[in-house]
Amino acid sequence: MKSTLIKNAQLVNEGSTITSDVLIIDGRIAQIGQNITAEADETIDATGLHLLPGIIDDQVHFREPGLTHKATIGSEARAAVAGGVTSFMEMPNTVPNAVTQELLEDKYNIAAETSLANYSFFMGATNDNLSEVLLTNPNTVCGIKIFMGSSTGNMLVDNVETLEQIFSKAKLPIAVHCEDEQIIRDNMALYEEKYGDDIPVKCHPEIRNEAACFKSSFMAVKLAEKHNTRLHILHISTEEELKLFRNDIPLEQKRITAELCVHHMWFDKEDYDTLGAQIKCNPAIKEARHKKTLLQGLLDNKLDIIATDHAPHTWEEKQGTYKKAPSGVPLVQHSLQMMLEFVREGKLTLEKVVEKMCHAPAILFNVRERGYIREGYWADLVLVGLNKPYTVSKDNIHYQCNWSPFENHTFHSTITHTFVSGHLAFANGAFDESRRGERLLFDR
Repeated sequence: MKSTLIKNAQLVNEGSTITSDVLIIDGRIAQIGQNITAEADETIDATGLHLLPGIIDDQVHFREPGLTHKATIGSEARAAVAGGVTSFMEMPNTVPNAVTQELLEDKYNIAAETSLANYSFFMGATNDNLSEVLLTNPNTVCGIKIFMGSSTGNMLVDNVETLEQIFSKAKLPIAVHCEDEQIIRDNMALYEEKYGDDIPVKCHPEIRNEAACFKSSFMAVKLAEKHNTRLHILHISTEEELKLFRNDIPLEQKRITAELCVHHMWFDKEDYDTLGAQIKCNPAIKEARHKKTLLQGLLDNKLDIIATDHAPHTWEEKQGTYKKAPSGVPLVQHSLQMMLEFVREGKLTLEKVVEKMCHAPAILFNVRERGYIREGYWADLVLVGLNKPYTVSKDNIHYQCNWSPFENHTFHSTITHTFVSGHLAFANGAFDESRRGERLLFDR
């Protein structure tokens, strides 16, 4: 692998921003400092650009195998890299579900052949695969995923005895989707009685409401406290859930952590009027009051990381009626740009974005030698121009589904270069797919 010298970047890392050079050799960061004079195969003048660690997105749905009319690991990894996401952790509700060690490894084999980004895949739990779940290797797999609300797919775990067994015996982090299924079913019945098959999309947050989220998250927290489980609750969407989480201890010491997704920070219920089922997702995007309190929860460190829950569907699928249009939004290509808009508005600092999208996921999942700009670490790096406007269009959307709720929206920032394990995988709109990403490893 060739060497690369990045010169004169504004390096954002571990709470500070400094002017620095970075030398990359054999895929790793060899030297950090000003006025590096070492010879390199390629030199990039990063004057006017900010250099960040690569984003680690701990929740994506890349649809392969079985749902490849929506997306593939290869297509969505390209989109991720174009957005500065250098590592992803993908969910098990593909077809077939990744609920055996053999099926899980099949996904790793696909990624090794096709993924431009670094990768890991969650082992899926069901009501009856405990023995398979417990075989999962903590050093080579990111975690175990439990749907404590069925969401999209058929992986609902509602057997209390099974949950007790997984929470008490798992050696990996358990990531959970928390929505109470009975509350949702009861609400759906009421809205079907009122509207029949013509339920308005903006009723989605009333059907999948705050009570459904809180009840399920509360149950997960109580199980984790009972068994001292390493629990991570995905996509927190309500103000009410914030009371379940601590901020009085460092992240490294937390046994129970929480994720905030970009769409729950950006959109609110009023956006259904213009975007409709484009922003239908589970948990639902809710009333505007939640955006403000969730952002404060992030600043207060009750919410630990920022992710996407990237979940593409075809445009045609999204045109169905409320009950037929599937839940999920394609987001991984634009998540960093979304957060940089919050920086521009003064709602977040650039250092906080790096903390929540890079450092914290690495800490939370014990990712080996990634998530920071440190000598000896893998060179997962992103260069961004904070004052380089970028308009989303069909021509630059890299999702296989080829649509985005941000189409025709102009961000104030542009991702100019993305390094994945030292390989310049994306530069000024062009991909270099001569190398693939690496399988993530974990220090547990």
